[in-house]
Amino acid sequence: MLFTHMVERIDDQELTEILKAASDPTRRALLTLLAQHGPSRVTALATHFDMSLNSVSKHIKVLEKAGLVQRRTEWREHIIEVQMAPLRRIDMWFTELRSIWALRLDSLDEILTTETANDDD
Repeated sequence: MLFTHMVERIDDQELTEILKAASDPTRRALLTLLAQHGPSRVTALATHFDMSLNSVSKHIKVLEKAGLVQRRTEWREHIIEVQMAPLRRIDMWFTELRSIWALRLDSLDEILTTETANDDD
């Protein structure tokens, strides 16, 4: 199934991967930290969580697979940076849902207005 938008198309599998990756509270917290503070070292990110560096790294790998973060290496340091494009895809999907509901509510309003007018006759 494809959702269309003026510029991009979102395929269902891509959206599923993004939403699955963002469904975990730790991964959402990582995304929030990166969005607020910019690119960060993995070791610096790990200090914000009560878990091992290895566990944080596993969460980051899930985010990487979904395209939500990008890793670059500077010497021995791994720098993680949030990627906004997949987040815009989620927003586009929600925009599609909102437009569908707006049309349904407009139809309901039209039906109720028609019934009220008929009752007044």
